[in-house]
Amino acid sequence: MAYLGESVKKLGFGLMRLPQDPPGVVDIPQFERMADEFIEAGFTYFDTAYGYINGESEKAAGRALVARYPRDKFTLATKLPAWAGANSKEEAQQMLFTSLERTGAGYFDFYLLHNIGAARTAKFDEYDIWNFVWEQKARGLIKHAGFSFHDNAELLDEVLTKHPETEFVQLQINWADWEAGAVQSRLCYETAWLKHKKPIVIMEPIKGGMLANPAPSVKAVFDEADSGGASYASWSIRYAASLPGVIAVLSGMSDLAQMRDNISYMKDFKPLDDKERATISKAQAALAALPSVPCTSCKYCVPECPQGIGIPGIFDSMNRELVYGDVAAARQGYTFETTFFGSALASSCVQCGSCEAVCPQKIKIIDSLKLAASKYE
Repeated sequence: MAYLGESVKKLGFGLMRLPQDPPGVVDIPQFERMADEFIEAGFTYFDTAYGYINGESEKAAGRALVARYPRDKFTLATKLPAWAGANSKEEAQQMLFTSLERTGAGYFDFYLLHNIGAARTAKFDEYDIWNFVWEQKARGLIKHAGFSFHDNAELLDEVLTKHPETEFVQLQINWADWEAGAVQSRLCYETAWLKHKKPIVIMEPIKGGMLANPAPSVKAVFDEADSGGASYASWSIRYAASLPGVIAVLSGMSDLAQMRDNISYMKDFKPLDDKERATISKAQAALAALPSVPCTSCKYCVPECPQGIGIPGIFDSMNRELVYGDVAAARQGYTFETTFFGSALASSCVQCGSCEAVCPQKIKIIDSLKLAASKYE
């Protein structure tokens, strides 16, 4: 059975990591060249958001796309973060109209409630965003409505059950997080596609760039399997694009070299074959063997913590440094966990031991939180 977005070429251009010179100012000439090569190769899906680059991403989309191409030559998606900076229903709903003004797009092909999960979810109900979005769809300002999601499969099931009108979802899916306790890529994918029949836009297929330069033991697996010099990023994007029910796989490309590499293997996309899937399995095993905080995100510890520390999310951030060697990503993850995701700081731990008493993995949680506080605060 056909699904929404089935005919879309599977590489999407994520506009969160656009080239900037200086920081915070989008390099429009380079972005225009990237957009031109992307469209010339037959791709159409561009993804931005109200808050990307402090709004400059949406403005750049207006300059590089809307001002230079007929509106039917590209597909534009953006997002409304009701939990970020809005103090009223009116302010939250105004975000859509601000996005329309910034881009000049006239309408959005795909419009998303941005980053549903944890305490953020309630804001969309408080500000009546669900009904608002469907009203704007009826007015023609939105073609298709859905949401992006960063949480567990149980909550995803609850949201989709409560809002069956949702047309699509955007999920973090990559081969490294497929069985990860914190991200639950497989479980979220199966919940959205197999249980609720919702097509999926995939974000973070390269895990914020970390899978483009994986650990040496993981590189060795891919190098042994492919003597042709395929990029490590190509394995990740093709893995995600090979899943059934996918609308597009977003790549946050920052320069022409990344764009050209992605186009080289996605222009005439071929799903992974059995031999390539076996290589991915070997890479997953090599990744799992690396030292890490062995948290499975069962969250038994969370209700026990009197300080409200989001222990699994903090450990997931720590593992970005331990497993991938990416200190910047670890710091960013910690900042998100302790601001947008509602966790108290690791340093607020009172060492009561309640978390360790219920941890099935017998993790030395108190010591690990001390380490997180010393590294990221």
